[in-house]
Amino acid sequence: MPLSSIVSAGFGMDGELADAAAGGSNELPAEREATFGMLVERHSRVMFRVAFSLLRNAQDAEDAVQEAFLKLYRGDAWRRMEDEKAFLARTVWRVALDRLPRSPERSLEADEPFASGVASPEATALRGAQSALLRRMIDALPEDLRQVLVLSAIEELNSREIAEMIGVPEGTVRTRLMRAKEELRKRYQASAGRSR
Repeated sequence: MPLSSIVSAGFGMDGELADAAAGGSNELPAEREATFGMLVERHSRVMFRVAFSLLRNAQDAEDAVQEAFLKLYRGDAWRRMEDEKAFLARTVWRVALDRLPRSPERSLEADEPFASGVASPEATALRGAQSALLRRMIDALPEDLRQVLVLSAIEELNSREIAEMIGVPEGTVRTRLMRAKEELRKRYQASAGRSR
């Protein structure tokens, strides 16, 4: 007997199960939770990095990810995703954007190391200084350039995914990315020239 006919016949179903059946879903609440839980496990780290790249604060990023997942769970759009990573990144990006005006300007924390495989103390110190300089230079970029650079270089999203996420044409993303890299190159060369 189909689940919808059980609901119409009124056979002893609890309210949550009846709601699921009445909504046209053949999935039980426990199955829905398990499916959503797997989605969270697969994508929460990527969503955190996207939110952090915009908010630049770990607690704010965690809150944005939690809010995005809560909004998704309450709706049904997450069941119809074609490209999970792009859809979820766009969702958390929008939530983070909504939080941005209330968040003070922040920069990457100095104690957040960049990956380094160098063993010698001198090389490690030099690498740390260069990483700190690069973080400051990225933070100093205009916001539209900084966003696409971080999403591309750090979050490893392609230009199509970034365009969908921030709501601009893909060509605009590529132009901004090119301008951001060129601006970083100029600033780094100018900095290197001053240190000599």
